[in-house]
Amino acid sequence: MRAFILTFIFIGNFLLSFSQQVAYKTDTNILYVQAPESEYQSTRCRLDIHYPTSGEKRPIIIWYHGGGLTGGEREVPDFLREKGYVIVGVGYRFADRVKVEQVIQDAAKAVAFMARAGGKYSGDTSKIFLSGHSAGGYLALMLGLNKDYLEREGYDADKLVGVISFSGHGITHFAARKEQGIPEKQPIIDEYAPLFWVRKSPVPFVLLTGDRELEMLGRYEENAYLKRMLLLAGHQDVKLMEFQGYGHGMTHPGFPILLQEMERILKAQR
Repeated sequence: MRAFILTFIFIGNFLLSFSQQVAYKTDTNILYVQAPESEYQSTRCRLDIHYPTSGEKRPIIIWYHGGGLTGGEREVPDFLREKGYVIVGVGYRFADRVKVEQVIQDAAKAVAFMARAGGKYSGDTSKIFLSGHSAGGYLALMLGLNKDYLEREGYDADKLVGVISFSGHGITHFAARKEQGIPEKQPIIDEYAPLFWVRKSPVPFVLLTGDRELEMLGRYEENAYLKRMLLLAGHQDVKLMEFQGYGHGMTHPGFPILLQEMERILKAQR
C-alpha cells in the first residue's frame, strides 16, 4: 500500500508539474463522421477535445460515456483535465433509435477520426488509449477485442496503446439482448459480447470494477471471467481491479488508477 501511495504521489506531481507549464484548450461539438447518414447521426456523433497547447505531442485518451447505450452525454471527465494528456469525450447514437451494431460503429469512427486528425490537437496518434464507464467501458472492450470494427475504418486495433474499462460488460450488453427479446437478467455470450472475441493481443487491458457485492448484475464476475479467458488465450498484460466499498458508479477511485496504469503502460513501451 505504501509503495502504491508513493508511486501515485510521484505520478501526480509529475503530471501537475507538466500541467502548470502549459495552457489547455477545449474544442467542442466536433463532427467525427465524414458522411453522416442522418441528421440524428450528425447531431450525436460529436467530440469534445481537451488538449495542451504547447505543441508537444501527448498521448490520447478516448473516453466513452455510460448510460446503458441509451442515455448519457459526451464528457471530458474533470479529473482527467490538465493532466498532460489529450482527452476526447465521445458522443454516439443510442440503441433506442438504432441498432447496437451502429452504436459500436460510431465508437470506431471516433477512433479513426482521432488517428487521422489527433495531431491537430497536440495528440500523439501512435499512443491512443480507449476508456469509458459502463456502456462506455463495453464499447472500449468491443473495439479492442473485435478487430473488425476498427479495420473497417482503416485502423488496426492492435495499434492501440491500452484499453482501460470501468465496469464494462463482459457478456452481451443488455441493450443487444433487448433487441433479441432476451430478458435483462438472462446472460448470453454472442457476437455482441467482449468475451466472444477473446484473443491473444499485444494491447494491455485493465479491467476496473466496483465491489462484487455492490456492483450491477454481476459485473465484477463478468470481468473476472474476461480476465481469466484472456490469460488462457495467451494475453500477456491484463489486470483486474475491484474497488471495495464502491458500487457501479466507481469512477471516483478509478480515475487515479487510469492515470497510473497509463503511465505504467507508456513507461513499459519506451
